[in-house]
Amino acid sequence: MNVQLLVLAKAPVPGRVKTRLCPPCTPVEAAALARAALQDTLDAVRATPAQRRVLAIDHPGELGDLSLRGFEVITQRGPGLATRIAAAFADAAAPGLATVLVGMDTPQVGPDRLAAVGARLVHVGVDAVLGPARDGGWWTLGLHDPRHADLLRDVPMSRPDTGNATRVALRAAGLRIAAAPVERDVDTAADAAAAAAAAPESGFAAAWRQITARAKDTRTDTRTAARAKAGVS
Repeated sequence: MNVQLLVLAKAPVPGRVKTRLCPPCTPVEAAALARAALQDTLDAVRATPAQRRVLAIDHPGELGDLSLRGFEVITQRGPGLATRIAAAFADAAAPGLATVLVGMDTPQVGPDRLAAVGARLVHVGVDAVLGPARDGGWWTLGLHDPRHADLLRDVPMSRPDTGNATRVALRAAGLRIAAAPVERDVDTAADAAAAAAAAPESGFAAAWRQITARAKDTRTDTRTAARAKAGVS
């Protein structure tokens, strides 16, 4: 298909990513989940029939041992998320290729769903594809013309009305929009549990199981120590 996939992500550095997971996670655990989510996303994108794959990252030097095979890596630009999205579309633009952008917060989304978004974008009569998120935002945006991403510069991001505001901005410019399925972003512990359950074989699910098992062991040790102390006293 004449589509490229663009992943917009943060480097998985403790204290910078998935801070809403802390607590119950530690910053190191949250970063481990972010790394797993990003790797799962990269693997899913790699498995699609996209003509080109691009990773737009905030700190390219802090990707660690992530597998980037098949990806071109570009650096994000701009002071805020909306500006960074618009800049990523512009910097990744390639002649003859429509662009589907996805973040790193939906590790449960597999290659088939991503490919379906791309196929919908190249359908006759479609200028954009928007995938709503359950929290009111969106998890994917596909555009035929990367210049249309500039329409997002005035859209408030990371709010319950971001998805609707994005849709309104695109429609106001005359774009014909198709919808992708609703997905759940990983922002909270409940979101993480749901994503792990939806894709139990994923690296994200394995990381989540490890973290929850460690937390369970810690609670057990705490109760055991408390009982022992009570017995001594």
